[in-house]
This record gives sequence, C-alpha cells and structure tokens, in this order.
Amino acid sequence: MMEFAKSPIVNLTLWVLIGFSVLVWALIFLKAFEQWRLRGHNRAYSQAFWRAPSLGAAAALGGLPGPLARIAKAGFEVLQVSPPGAAPSLASSGDRQDILERCLRQRIQQERHRVEQGLTMLASIGSTAPFIGLFGTVWGIMHALEDISRTGSASLEVVAGPIGEALIATAIGIASAIPAVLAYNYFLRQVKLTEAELEDFATDFLHLAVKTGFALPAES
Repeated sequence: MMEFAKSPIVNLTLWVLIGFSVLVWALIFLKAFEQWRLRGHNRAYSQAFWRAPSLGAAAALGGLPGPLARIAKAGFEVLQVSPPGAAPSLASSGDRQDILERCLRQRIQQERHRVEQGLTMLASIGSTAPFIGLFGTVWGIMHALEDISRTGSASLEVVAGPIGEALIATAIGIASAIPAVLAYNYFLRQVKLTEAELEDFATDFLHLAVKTGFALPAES
C-alpha cells in the first residue's frame, strides 16, 4: 500500500479519508441520477393521470413507475370494490375515507424513506471527516515531536517534513466534509420538495375519491 507519511497511523487515517471522499462522490452521482429519474417518472405519471377521462380510467395506468404511480396504486387498491364473498379484514374495516387517508399517508412515508437512503451516510461523513483528519494531524505532530526529541534538533529540516505530512490529514478531512455537507443539504431540500409534491397529489386523489363515493368498480 502506498504510504503518504512515515507514521502508519497517519497513513491509515489518510486512506480512510480518501475512502470517505470516494464514497461521498459516488453517493452524489447516484443520488443525482436517482432524483433526475424520480422527477421524470413523476412528471410522466402526473400528465397521464390528469389526461385520463375518469378515475376508473386512471386506475389502468398502474403499470407506470415512480412514487406518484405507487401512491395512486395504493389508493386504487383501497377504492377497489371487494368481490362478493370476500372475507372481511381489519385493513378494510371502518370508514372508507379514513382507510384511504391512512393508506396514502403510509405510502408517502415509505416513499420518503426510499428517497432519503444515503443521506445519513453523507451527514455522517460531513460531520466526522474533519475530526478524523484532525486526529491524523495531531498524531503526526506527536510523531514529529518524538523525532525532535530523539534527534535533539528542532531545525526546519527536521520539523517541516513530518508536520507538513500531518497537516495533509486535516486538508483531506475538510476536502471530504465540504462536498458531503453541501450534497446533504441539497438532497435534503429535494426530499422535502418531493414529499410536498406527493402530499399535494394525495390530497387531489382524496378529493377525486370523495366525488366517486370512495368506490371504484373492480373491472376498472
């Protein structure tokens, strides 16, 4: 393994921080692609849903992907008329509007958890990377002081090299933390916007369900 500094502890710290940096940028590109695909799916389903002539016709769009499609599918399953002779269940008992609201709310939370995946890692790296880098710097400086004590010389040639190597750990730690924090704040904002879009759609879906009497023919 390539060495950056004389101390193995500092070297280990630097490799950990480099691994953090690679992971941060991989998550950034992955989440950016995920958000781009999510917006495309939601846009396509929203257009298809509102072009449908009726709620029953919109139920036939269940094959489309995306969070909005999954929320609508969950709502249509509640509105679907139970076949004759079907056994009653706790999930289908009670007021139909309450059941629909609960189902839509639970589906929104599931979609939020889906789009939040990876953000905890960004937040953790953003908050810990500078301290890990500082640990490497402190350890490197301590190692440099040991060299000074052993050689009995505090000249620039003796001090500059080890301390310069130690400061690299702090620099890499900060370089790993900055994109992680910025990406976390950006994607957290996108999660909130996505959740607001899903809640608006769920509200519209509930209003349409009220007009149909909270029922949907099974053949739709």
